[in-house]
Amino acid sequence: QVQLVESGGGLVQAGGSLRLSCAASGRTFSNYVMGWFRQAPGNEREFVASISRSASSTYYADSVKGRFTNTRDNAKNTVYLQMSGLKPEDTATYYCAAKTILTKDYNYWGQGTQVTVSS
Repeated sequence: QVQLVESGGGLVQAGGSLRLSCAASGRTFSNYVMGWFRQAPGNEREFVASISRSASSTYYADSVKGRFTNTRDNAKNTVYLQMSGLKPEDTATYYCAAKTILTKDYNYWGQGTQVTVSS
């Protein structure tokens, strides 16, 4: 089992920045691909970003490319999502998730942290 706890959400004005953190415990963190997803009210959950086990590769949704940066610190068992140039449409609950390279789907999910961007 892997336990994930997100933090860092909040209320920010459009154009502002936030950094989300996701702390993992329970298993060897560096064994897991980490992802960020978000879900706005009335919408389906959508992929935001992911990062490989060694941080050598990152992937982003087109909607956040160039504005969000996904990093990880395997020594601290933590993954980060630096969000800049925030827009009202970025408002959502953000979730981090973990999976091994053996699975297609993410197996473990955090409880989510709310990000609200005011115009």
